[in-house]
Amino acid sequence: MVHFVGAGPGAADLITVRGQKLIREADVIIYAGSLVNPELLKEKKEACQVYNSAHMTLEEVIRVMEEAEKKAFATVRLHTGDPSIYGAIREQMDLLKKRGIPFDVCPGVSSFCGAAAALGAEYTLPGVSQTVIISRMEGRTPVPDREKIKSLAVHQSSMVLFLSTGLLEKLQRELMEGGYDSDTPAAIVYKATWPEEKVLFCTVASLFETAERYHITKTALILVGRFLDGEYERSKLYDPSFTTEYRRGTDADGMADSDMSNREAPNQGADKEKET
Repeated sequence: MVHFVGAGPGAADLITVRGQKLIREADVIIYAGSLVNPELLKEKKEACQVYNSAHMTLEEVIRVMEEAEKKAFATVRLHTGDPSIYGAIREQMDLLKKRGIPFDVCPGVSSFCGAAAALGAEYTLPGVSQTVIISRMEGRTPVPDREKIKSLAVHQSSMVLFLSTGLLEKLQRELMEGGYDSDTPAAIVYKATWPEEKVLFCTVASLFETAERYHITKTALILVGRFLDGEYERSKLYDPSFTTEYRRGTDADGMADSDMSNREAPNQGADKEKET
């Protein structure tokens, strides 16, 4: 069995309980050595075989998995953050399917969550943005034409950009050409949740200059949007005037009859069951 495990954003104690258990039980671990915190490997069994995939091709990774499966070993494929985001796991899973090797996925805490925690920020602020765009700048590997940064910037949503730190001069230009004002708040979060974490606030127009000044060239996330500002609307969820399924707000009398009947329907149904 092969377990794809999200290692979390960096801090060793931000892996999930399930992920940590799978590491402890593994006979073979293949980990993304350039990104995964090696502290996590301290949980492994003494006899566990460890491979650093930073030095391996896809074919070599699959070969190790095949050999482990022949021996009825449990294999952990340890990816940084959550494996569903830039984890290149689909191609691995497809090859395992062809070979009849069973696998499952243990999700992890993505670095975009770790970056928000480092900033003390919320991506989805009422009246500011209810959408988070996760993408990357086009570099040596292309992105679909419809997903160029310039096109995505039109939405003015909260943006989190992976794998783009070395392309900031072009990135800031595309962000502004797409519609972000030059003074739109931005942040560079280097190695979120790691001991060497660094948070740099700037604007869209100063992204490149800021990274250059602090010698940030890789392993950082770029965050862009007005969610980094101080202004936003109060959430309706906890507004005393707003009625929800669980409590009646002070504006309940002003609600449409159909709205109230829909919200009260579950309780009415429960009463009918008691009567019968």
